[in-house]
Amino acid sequence: MSSTDQPHIAVVLSGCGVNDGTEITEAVSVLVHLSRLGAKVSCFAPDAPQASVINHATGQPAAGASRNMMVESARISRGVITSLAKLRAADFDAVIFPGGYGAAKNLSDFATKGADCTVLPDVERVLKDFHAAKKPIGLCCVAPAIAARVLGTRRDGPGCTITLGDGKGTADAVGSMGSQHAARSVTDVCIDEKNRLITSPAYMYDAKPHEVFEGIGRMSEEVVRRVGAPAAAR
Repeated sequence: MSSTDQPHIAVVLSGCGVNDGTEITEAVSVLVHLSRLGAKVSCFAPDAPQASVINHATGQPAAGASRNMMVESARISRGVITSLAKLRAADFDAVIFPGGYGAAKNLSDFATKGADCTVLPDVERVLKDFHAAKKPIGLCCVAPAIAARVLGTRRDGPGCTITLGDGKGTADAVGSMGSQHAARSVTDVCIDEKNRLITSPAYMYDAKPHEVFEGIGRMSEEVVRRVGAPAAAR
């Protein structure tokens, strides 16, 4: 796209609520910053049940409850949502994944299996397609672990470099998945130019909302800055 065009960015959600879906502050921060940067945004989520449902008032599982990720994500996107199965890299300039336990429970099972996790097939497809097209990929909070899994050790060398904050309890898992962890503060980002990957810790820290907003703002800026720019030599 030319520098005068409006970038079109896909945002992938995984439900609504930090404990069983998308972390709302993170998702809203992404949407606000992308609006500020002049991007057109389309939201996607898997049209499938969440792995679990949590009562956020108590922090306990809601026995017998079932919620659909796309239906719940529509609460964040003001009702405009599309099934992740329809997301194609060819239609967008970049993709961003906010965090929350939904990234580690619904989009993957990193929360329970760590380095041995698997990733939802449509999520794996989307990441691989954007990566192959050399289009920017942004992820924050725990979501970068998905990229570490999908873009891990390959025939052409080591996998990607991401941040999950200070790496306590997570850096070893990232290494075991064939990728590298880089410690970053809540307001900072990790930029992997080779893989066009920009990650931010967000609520991997016990941070204040304005700090999370600032870090996600920088992530969003770095994603938009790379739209249409030549990829680093591989």
